[in-house]
Amino acid sequence: MTIDKLTTDKAVLSTLGKRLARHRIAQNFTQESLANEAGISKRTLERLEAGQSSQLLTVVRVLRALDMLNLLEAAIPEAMPRPAELLKIGKERQRASSKRKESAEEPWQWGDE
Repeated sequence: MTIDKLTTDKAVLSTLGKRLARHRIAQNFTQESLANEAGISKRTLERLEAGQSSQLLTVVRVLRALDMLNLLEAAIPEAMPRPAELLKIGKERQRASSKRKESAEEPWQWGDE
């Protein structure tokens, strides 16, 4: 199943859980051994693979145990600067500005009416 913006949250969780289960099996982990490696309970892993809601930390731990944590870099890449910000980076000043003239007036204070 392809995950896109029209996919429901429940379907996304279910698909991700099934994918994690397939990777676990492909790497010859039992649920118990992967849970131990990830530092979570077996029941938590069962819930994750069943597509139930889980904490992000749990997903990170399971991905790390499966040696797949680097895939998060592709899923959520570093934000790039906006084009306008890129124009400002490294831009040298072309002109000097003149010094501002200070006003000869005394600054206004309370009670000077």
